[in-house]
Amino acid sequence: MESRLGKIKIPHVFVLLLGVIFFTALLTYITPSGQYERVEKKVGSLTRNVVQPGTYQTLPKHYSIKAIFLGDKKEGYAEPESILGFLSSIPRGMQDAADIIFFIFIIGGTFGILQRSGMIAAFLHKLLDMFGHSSTLLTIIIMTVVAVGGSTLGMGEEFIPLVPIFLIVSKEMGFDRIYGLALVMLAADVGFAAATTNPFTVNIAQGIAELPLNSDIPFRAVFLVVILFISISYTLRYGKRIKKDPSASYMPHDNFDLSHLNHEKVVLNTAHIRVMISSIVIFVFILYAVQTFDWWLNEMSAAFLFMGIMAVVFSRMSVKEATNAFVKGMEEMVVAALVVGFARGIQVVLQDGQILDTVIHGAATSLKHFHNIIAAQGMLIFQTVLNFFIPSGSGQAAVTMPLMAPLADVLGLSRETAVFAFTCGDGFSNSIVPTSGVLMAMLSLAHIPLSSWWRFMMPLFGQLMLASAVFLAISVYIY
Repeated sequence: MESRLGKIKIPHVFVLLLGVIFFTALLTYITPSGQYERVEKKVGSLTRNVVQPGTYQTLPKHYSIKAIFLGDKKEGYAEPESILGFLSSIPRGMQDAADIIFFIFIIGGTFGILQRSGMIAAFLHKLLDMFGHSSTLLTIIIMTVVAVGGSTLGMGEEFIPLVPIFLIVSKEMGFDRIYGLALVMLAADVGFAAATTNPFTVNIAQGIAELPLNSDIPFRAVFLVVILFISISYTLRYGKRIKKDPSASYMPHDNFDLSHLNHEKVVLNTAHIRVMISSIVIFVFILYAVQTFDWWLNEMSAAFLFMGIMAVVFSRMSVKEATNAFVKGMEEMVVAALVVGFARGIQVVLQDGQILDTVIHGAATSLKHFHNIIAAQGMLIFQTVLNFFIPSGSGQAAVTMPLMAPLADVLGLSRETAVFAFTCGDGFSNSIVPTSGVLMAMLSLAHIPLSSWWRFMMPLFGQLMLASAVFLAISVYIY
């Protein structure tokens, strides 16, 4: 399998996503269209359009020459995606994902200031001085902290600007780019999937399923520990293998050149400590505010801007230097930010052709005919596949949980089991699906081909899904 994956040549991320959007547009011509009725429902501070179970109706398709090229809407009919619609899905996807795109730009600029202050480099070198003798211990510490952030607070996009920093750490420890990305990308994804209080997945799903928020934390906490153990062990084994034989790396011919990054030895001083303390305090408050004050991306962006301002003050950076650092930080996020908008274009096409509800209806109907445990595994598989088309945890929850929750009632399953299937299916596949904006953005920043990342991730993905299936079966019996 590894040799076959190694031969796969993946085009540039924009070309890849454009191809996926085009394929999705073709599906709108051959897949039956249909729709559910939806109602607005308040979940925390967010208003979601929630599917009403039992309201699915098929829609006839309207075909015409005009529809193929420019679109030709006809009341009561679904319309296959036109050429104009296909091309415009990209700017419309960027518009839909504007809050995430600008959030990435803002934190990119802020981390540009933090990096220019020298605090990040000084802190990392201090960590390497303290734990550099044990790459195992440093790996465990980093991956645990990142995973907990993903599990409790749904952190994902926030880590994108930090990718170069983790690459530096990986190189200092003697590993490759893939190991460096695993420290952040893999850890964040497994934490996000093994959600305990993740406000963007488990809390929204529980709210829609009308369950008490955080009602099954002990079960989820045990799952997080098991999943994190599997992931860290896998990463450490990979690191040990490539240290013993560098040619065993999945990027054996990469010289791992980080000369474009400022990673000279920087000694931690008083100014760095002040910047670090202020940044940590602000960051902790951001995490607290997300849970307590229902902050979303705009409020978080404002807080990150404040973090940058405080870093300028404490490091006594000139206005010109700070501005240049901020702009440079944003420039480095251009591809990462635009990838998110391209990926959102897939969902735009599915909605245009009105075939998404058809897929959901077919899966929900099929699961009724299986034994409880098999049906629960079917939910897991369905959510995993659906994540290719809706790589948004909160969006997928709003679409599927109104169906999966009552379906669980019919099958004699608990709604906790349905929510658990959703969080696992939505979360783990984020580490492999090319429609995940965060994954493709991080791969772009790390200069890692998707095929190389797949070689690393696919065996582990199988282990994570197997562990999910086992815990899902356990949940069938304990709830």
